Amino acid sequence: MLTMTENAVTEIRNLTDLSQAPEGGGVRIAADPAAGDLTLSLAAKPADDDTVLDNDGVRLFLDANAKTILDDKTLDVVKDPNGEIQFAVAEQSA
Repeated sequence: MLTMTENAVTEIRNLTDLSQAPEGGGVRIAADPAAGDLTLSLAAKPADDDTVLDNDGVRLFLDANAKTILDDKTLDVVKDPNGEIQFAVAEQSA
């Protein structure tokens, strides 16, 4: 099952605490077959087939394909060369 670092939990909380974020919502990760990548977006609620992960009140919604792709991974955040925060996926440590 996907795990989240403390930094990822903090950044998701920051996103969902924004005034324009849906109340009680979370961040949704979905597979984008056309792009061959994953997308991340704010969501008011999970889709019917989403898996919901809750970590200290932070809600992460994974569609079925994203759940499979991320099953043995850890969600983290990193700063790019410009100092912008980006989400990153890494292998889980043993």
